[in-house]
Amino acid sequence: MDIKQPIKRQSLADIETQAARVAAMMGHIRAAMLPPTAKKSPPTLSALQLAQLCNVDKAKIAYRMTRGDLPAGTMQGNRREWTMSAAQQWARELRSSHMRPAGAAGITITVSNFKGGVAKTTTAVTLAQGLSMRGHKVLLVDLDPQGSATTLFGVLPDAEVDHEHTAMPLFTGEHDDLSYAVRPSYWPGIDLVCAAPLLFGAEFALPARQTRDAGFEFWRCLDRGLDQARSDFDVIIIDTPPSLSYVTINALMAADGVILPLPPSALDFASSAQFWDLFSDLCNQLIRSRGQDKSFEFIDVLLSRVEANDAASSVVRQWVLEGYGDKVLPIEIPKTSVTATASAEFGTVYDLPRGSMNARTFARARDAYDRMCELVEQQIEAVWANQVESLGG
Repeated sequence: MDIKQPIKRQSLADIETQAARVAAMMGHIRAAMLPPTAKKSPPTLSALQLAQLCNVDKAKIAYRMTRGDLPAGTMQGNRREWTMSAAQQWARELRSSHMRPAGAAGITITVSNFKGGVAKTTTAVTLAQGLSMRGHKVLLVDLDPQGSATTLFGVLPDAEVDHEHTAMPLFTGEHDDLSYAVRPSYWPGIDLVCAAPLLFGAEFALPARQTRDAGFEFWRCLDRGLDQARSDFDVIIIDTPPSLSYVTINALMAADGVILPLPPSALDFASSAQFWDLFSDLCNQLIRSRGQDKSFEFIDVLLSRVEANDAASSVVRQWVLEGYGDKVLPIEIPKTSVTATASAEFGTVYDLPRGSMNARTFARARDAYDRMCELVEQQIEAVWANQVESLGG
């Protein structure tokens, strides 16, 4: 028998060696991709970018600077630039009508999908960055044991995340409130709850608590653990594992809104159907059977990784529009070299400075995410308005 591809038997010791080698490579790769200190830093904004962010004319920026009550930025050559934190001060001032009103609670948004590779984490992180740029205080909760969102924030899950940096102590019952795990990130206006492989343990801890305590509602553990965060933050964004796990159920039950990133492919569309079918079954078993209910302020289906010239994509896109109707956001996230480049550098399109690559390609990707953030912000504002109205009534 002519065997062209021989097997390579591997022992557990071989696997441990492999894991150590790849982990060491990740450290070297991150050091090469990030600044010498191995810490990420957010981009700066020009006067034009600041004006676009605040939705005003560039002349308004120049005029407002004469009052001296907002950061003036610094001159870099022949142009003025603002740090991210300075730009956020401008956004909060010039976009004050979009900020969280007194008496309103922070809005929790869960980004979820059964499948990996659908841009779930990229959606969660860019949404957090985009909303923070607009002046909102954001908490990003990473619940995926792979820690992809954590990695995009420049933190290595295996080497730099301990037990107490994650939601695991909340799930095991060591803490009742998630505030213990909140830490600042490199991006002003975004705090982070990290994830690491140890979060896989939640899939055993939560049902074990349910077994010990019949009155414990495992699916409300995260919801209750976010009570303080809803006072401290304007928006809480949760990135979930690519499965309907105990952790994902917690994230969905804690959510005011859900975003489902969905590439226009037949397999992804079929998977999304399974997602809603299983989730509705679970809701019936966990919630409605106990005489309770759960409602979401909004559910958004976001067409992601869209290839404009793919004929098959256009067919599935129509399925998505027919199946999900007005839940489909009126924006598509294109599959571009920009997002691939950003990912390779452990970042998103918001981490890349303008001019770092083809201007048209960059604008197409950046504009799509800007529009996504704008649409989600509009829904957040509508929820706040309803909350204030309810308080007034």
